[in-house]
Amino acid sequence: MNRFFAIILLSLAGVTSAGAPGKVQPDPTSSCSEKSFKPHELCFETPKDEIARAEFLSEPFYAVILRTSAPCTITEAERLDTQRLFPRAKVFSMRFYCDENIEENISYTNVNDKFGFLAVYAGLTMKEAKARLEEVKATGKFQGANIRKMQARFVYP
Repeated sequence: MNRFFAIILLSLAGVTSAGAPGKVQPDPTSSCSEKSFKPHELCFETPKDEIARAEFLSEPFYAVILRTSAPCTITEAERLDTQRLFPRAKVFSMRFYCDENIEENISYTNVNDKFGFLAVYAGLTMKEAKARLEEVKATGKFQGANIRKMQARFVYP
């Protein structure tokens, strides 16, 4: 009987680890080796197994939303200009459902999908996020910047 429970526990442990969220890769200088993340996306580790899924989430993290806009209006040139202000933290933008591009697979939780946004990665803790927000405010460029806890979501095609 104890062997039966041990097998059940080991099986459940495998299911739990298979569903663990992906670790975010916030360094803008490292290339994202996972899937085919685009330069404007915050990349994260995705499963290497062959399990079919509709989506997969990153670990929760904080971002500073620098600005919001109409969907699909933040350009890559603007993102790159902003990235220069924050050389050690990934600046990313929402392009999900833009231009009917079926290869846009990354969206984000805890945001209104009716808007686009430009954001900078702010860490895994609120303390890190508050420090990043102060750094953002010091630039004097982003009125209304605010902290948001979110996850990146890979939507499988």
